[in-house]
Amino acid sequence: MGYSGAFYAFSIPSGGLNKITEFGQSKFNNVVPLRPASRKWSVAQDRTSLYKDEFYVKHAQRLDEVRNAFREAGENGVEGLMMIDAVQRFGIDYHFNEEIEAILQRQYVNVSNHGESIQDLYEVALRFRLLRQQGFHVPADVFNNFKTKEGKFNQDLRRDIKGLQGLYEASQLRIEGEDILDEAERFSSSNLKAGLEHLVDHQEATFVEHTLEHPYHKSLARFMAKTFLNDLQGQNGWMTVLQELAKMDFNMVQSTHQRELLQILKWWKDLGLAEELKLARDQPLKWYMWPMAILPDPSLSDQRIELTKPISMIYIIDDIFDVYGTLDELTLFTEAVNKWDIAAFEKLPNYMKICFKGLDDVTNEISNKVHKEHGWNPVDSIRKAWVSLCNAFLVEAEWFASGHVPKAHEYLKNGVISSGVHIVLVHSFFLLGHGITIRNVELVDNFPSIITSTAAILRLWDDLGSAKDENQNGYDGSYIECYMKEHQGSSMENARQNVIHMISDLWKQLNKECLSQQPFSASFRQGSLNIARMVPLMYSYDDTQSLPHLEEHIKSLLFEAFPY
Repeated sequence: MGYSGAFYAFSIPSGGLNKITEFGQSKFNNVVPLRPASRKWSVAQDRTSLYKDEFYVKHAQRLDEVRNAFREAGENGVEGLMMIDAVQRFGIDYHFNEEIEAILQRQYVNVSNHGESIQDLYEVALRFRLLRQQGFHVPADVFNNFKTKEGKFNQDLRRDIKGLQGLYEASQLRIEGEDILDEAERFSSSNLKAGLEHLVDHQEATFVEHTLEHPYHKSLARFMAKTFLNDLQGQNGWMTVLQELAKMDFNMVQSTHQRELLQILKWWKDLGLAEELKLARDQPLKWYMWPMAILPDPSLSDQRIELTKPISMIYIIDDIFDVYGTLDELTLFTEAVNKWDIAAFEKLPNYMKICFKGLDDVTNEISNKVHKEHGWNPVDSIRKAWVSLCNAFLVEAEWFASGHVPKAHEYLKNGVISSGVHIVLVHSFFLLGHGITIRNVELVDNFPSIITSTAAILRLWDDLGSAKDENQNGYDGSYIECYMKEHQGSSMENARQNVIHMISDLWKQLNKECLSQQPFSASFRQGSLNIARMVPLMYSYDDTQSLPHLEEHIKSLLFEAFPY
């Protein structure tokens, strides 16, 4: 049942909490292949004990200094924009929401009233990107000022490396129909690649490479913070203070994530599914990386912990369909989930009973928590989402058992559901607790575009990778295979290019949804974007079926603090 492929992961040794004890320990190599470490420390250690009171006093002082710098920079248009860009790239913008909103509101009003008269490409592109990221509707025609009478981008811009970087970054926020931004991406990327050969400054060249590989809008700020700290060495007086604050903040947030991880490991061990399902994935560290990416605000600690639980169940149920169950058993399992009745599981194997009990416990626990905190019991919505997922898994199991290869559109329609994204975002919606109304609940229950676009990006990225999960055997159904069977004579490369084009169009749809400030909250919209941003990290397997980039991020985010 290789069709399903929901939220794939790499291996964590059985034993969970006891195995994840020391950074650099050989037993940890199955989680993250490690180089020899000069210093070992226990993940169970509360790292906040390493910081003295002076650390927190200094952190507060740096916050005040940056706020003062924001007030001063806010009077200078481009300086304020550059500060916003820096704090966002460093992952510390959550401290300065009011300052950022005030500056961008002034910028938006000014551009709306007087038009975009600035002739500096970098400033125009930066303002465009920051305003769109914040949900302001800025027309793409602001870039017409940089075109010739023939309608092409001015060739003199090829020498403006900083402006081209800004243009490339801005083009990532395009929506359907914005041909000028499609052209902007082609023009900026081709000229940046060509310009790399002539850049003497190694640091500038590195920054350009990072821009092309990881444009801000399609990257996870906290995951890239250390890279940007090295890239953005400042000529501006406030940059040094920002960098110091960012390093302190990174260490503090890392401590929060370590405490969360310990709670998740304990929950997973107590649940007992790893012992019962020996062939199933036992990977709570990897699963936790999803909530870290989706809900990066440090204050959302409880939400990250709770969100890891349904993500874990997606993996386990996926393994039941892929590894354990016969088609008859899977049919009965799906029927029992549809009824949501423990009694219906009595005739099923013990591992299915234990799995459903775990699913029921997680559903009830989260539903009670949401009801207590937000006054709405989401149990019906959550159960409905699990029913949809299991039904989609069963469709794929039936395809596999019969040897049927569906039409490409049929595969993708079902794959959007079996990706598990709807499960994750339904739980995120209720755990965040923003805008819970009858209308919005009905909307989130029924796969709105913001969810289906994100899910399709995940499904197609997974299929592009064409890699099997570490512990999974058998047929790896994919959109590409369905497409090639449907389009006889199409080459693998043509099929892959079609998928890449589809992913690009899906990003345009997702951008459009996130530009609309109704009906979902900013945190929910960001969560949807963050899933799409996380997908390349989760599905970029190397030749050994490992995820080296993700492994590096795990080490950096959870185990490697800045020296202080």
